Amino acid sequence: MNIVWLALILVAIVIAAATGQMQETTNAAIESAKTAVELAIGLIGVMALWLGLMRIAEKAGLIQLLARLLRPALRIVFPEVPARHPAIGSMLANIAANMLGLGNSATALGLRAMQDLQQLNKEKSSASNTMATFLAINTSSVTIIPATVIAIRASAGSNNPAEIIGPVIVATAVSTTVGIVASRLLQKKAPPQRPGGDDPDSPGDRARGDS
Repeated sequence: MNIVWLALILVAIVIAAATGQMQETTNAAIESAKTAVELAIGLIGVMALWLGLMRIAEKAGLIQLLARLLRPALRIVFPEVPARHPAIGSMLANIAANMLGLGNSATALGLRAMQDLQQLNKEKSSASNTMATFLAINTSSVTIIPATVIAIRASAGSNNPAEIIGPVIVATAVSTTVGIVASRLLQKKAPPQRPGGDDPDSPGDRARGDS
């Protein structure tokens, strides 16, 4: 990424110098920096309001309710995960938090879900198919309340910053569906995982060691 950003800056400078618009480029950079600061400061109040409301909803049990509603669907997508395994609860909580726009909470819950899924992973040196599918869902993430985008639109002076909720729900639902389908299709082309993997504590490894 550092190379990409450096290349963009150098190309902009070279083009500005070649076209004789160096002063305009400098002015635009200064103006953009000013706009970025104003936008960031304007986000503070709106973000505090939205995250506060979502935190109240979280404390009121909205995430737990949403997780219970999502449980049947998750069992269909992840039939290989035991119904009472802790990974199910972690994944449900992560997906519910993402749907409500609780990015900070969702990150911690997603890491916990990956740790729980690693317990079921037979090949510890690489991600399991279940982990790959969960990552696709977590990255695409169906979103009901896009709090950050709403806050940015409000800070930028939008007359109706929440009007994107409908399109966001549709777009993220499509992206999540595509992510799941792509993950499942690619799993069929991937080489099968070895039963014991590289886990030194697996029964297969212990048997080979004893022999």
